[in-house]
Amino acid sequence: MSETNMPAAEAAVTNDKDVISYEFAFHILPTVAEGEVKNVVAKINAQITKAGGEIFDQEEAKRFDLAYDIEKYLEGRNRKFSSAYFGWVRFHLYGAQLESLTEEIESNKELLRYLLVKLTKIEETSPFRFHDSISDRKVRTVDTEEVVDVEVEEVASEDVDTASAEETSAPVEETV
Repeated sequence: MSETNMPAAEAAVTNDKDVISYEFAFHILPTVAEGEVKNVVAKINAQITKAGGEIFDQEEAKRFDLAYDIEKYLEGRNRKFSSAYFGWVRFHLYGAQLESLTEEIESNKELLRYLLVKLTKIEETSPFRFHDSISDRKVRTVDTEEVVDVEVEEVASEDVDTASAEETSAPVEETV
């Protein structure tokens, strides 16, 4: 990671004595053997607890196809990956300890990419389970008052093309 991305110190600007909820979402390299993925996740969990974090929720890392290829410099050359193991861990941590955790995580060579975000109270109580959502084809909408599950309908590509062509040929009314 470069020095220009959001540094941990910026995320930890809140009072250092406050316990903050974070989510660490990650892609593990697909070159890691499927049986070893649990060991990589255990290593991540150990890094979090070593930094003083208390894990309160997580989603198991499972392999899936990425929306686009991700390039990473490995073994002396750039390599492209079209799949990865995705999972996340949620934990509580004091703001002052975040920078040391980030440094520890960046040394993990099995990670393709990761994202560390501070959670709001609503996000903390309503975790998004990625693997469940892609298996049951539902989209969860989190509102300030409730969580709503919405069925996702599959639309044939011909229907989309026809609908967009019809929309563009419709006359436009102007109001003065």
